[in-house]
Amino acid sequence: MRRDRFYYTLPPELIAQQPPPERSAGRLLHLDAVTGALGDDLITGLPGLLRAGDLLVFNDTRVLPARVFGRKASGGRVELLVERPLSCGRLLVQLRSSRSPKPGTNLELDGDITAAVVARRDDLFELELEPGIDVEAWLERAGHVPLPPYIERADTTVDRERYQTVFAERPGAVAAPTAGLHFDTPLLDRLTAVGIGSARVTLHIGAGTFQSVRADDLADHRMHAEWLEVPEATCEAIAATRADGGRVVAVGTTAVRSLETAAADGTLRPYRGETTLFITPGYRFRCTDLLLTNFHLPESTLLMLVCAFAGTDCVLEAYRHAVAARYRFFSYGDAMLLTRNDGGAG
Repeated sequence: MRRDRFYYTLPPELIAQQPPPERSAGRLLHLDAVTGALGDDLITGLPGLLRAGDLLVFNDTRVLPARVFGRKASGGRVELLVERPLSCGRLLVQLRSSRSPKPGTNLELDGDITAAVVARRDDLFELELEPGIDVEAWLERAGHVPLPPYIERADTTVDRERYQTVFAERPGAVAAPTAGLHFDTPLLDRLTAVGIGSARVTLHIGAGTFQSVRADDLADHRMHAEWLEVPEATCEAIAATRADGGRVVAVGTTAVRSLETAAADGTLRPYRGETTLFITPGYRFRCTDLLLTNFHLPESTLLMLVCAFAGTDCVLEAYRHAVAARYRFFSYGDAMLLTRNDGGAG
């Protein structure tokens, strides 16, 4: 399967640079993947598109202010994006500078922190912090919101709130589960009032989510590892929903990957650990009946997952409609609600 199968043309002005005035103020494109029928709606119309007894599965990861600036001992500027903390006071990071630092290089980072480059792991670097550093407290004090590279502005205090879901609880992500950004308390209350349940998973999204697929043949692409947890309570909620005839609605591709990782042997069970699951057309989904997700970059692994769920031809036609209808794209943009099509054209 070729990467260019998942290309589409996007006018740059459709890439959302700011969040909408209110979380639930976005548009919602509804796709029936079996018939190909499209419907233009609003996020606030979601309760009418679901049914009593359905179950929404949210990712409750919390985004860390994981972008940090600093200098090498030589004076050259560096920019870090923390992928994840490691054990023994070490960090795994993306690192940008005029020249890639070699092991042994010392860095002076914002927040009066010293770090040493100790190793390189492919495109990432391993840093060792000075002893006794509380990483989360340091990032909260000195870090910046890690806005995606297609948002072409510096982060602001508004992003501290809006690039975070209202149900974010477990710190560890360096990118937001963007489908969840559309939910505010009034919308969640309306969903509960009409009999739609909710459950949680955690997947700490890494900086690799923004890395492009470089391999022309998807069989040659390797996913970055991300940590996740699917608790027993969520497995029980999904089993009860299915037993009562309800549908499982994954809020975002991270919720899908969490559930599918936990059901890798055919049965959904509690899971805690890493995943490198790469979902492409031909994959058979075990847990998700509907998917609520934002619009994704051309040729990205996220778009490939959506195409696997609803059929490549169907999804790309929906994207063409969204472009023509001037939907807003990517993290701060609008959303889609898709039904699953196991026989969709791949």
